[in-house]
Amino acid sequence: MKDDVTNSIMNHLNKKADISPQEIIQVANAMQQANFSDEKTVRNLVRRLGKMANRPVTKEKEDRIVELVTKKNQSMDANMLQQIFKK
Repeated sequence: MKDDVTNSIMNHLNKKADISPQEIIQVANAMQQANFSDEKTVRNLVRRLGKMANRPVTKEKEDRIVELVTKKNQSMDANMLQQIFKK
């Protein structure tokens, strides 16, 4: 049953956002192992997520995200990213 749900989610993301299951797994692994206090790591992850979502990330927005994450020691969970990319 769990595999059916996972496959359904992966297929949905692949159809809606053209994101492959491999990309999702790679980003998930990167986020689990990321040092969110390191500016370079956070910038690379923000750029990668923006590219995957086919959403342009302006320099100002990138700077804001990096500052939020690195200066306030916040982890980048899905809710935080969703709020940032909506603005």
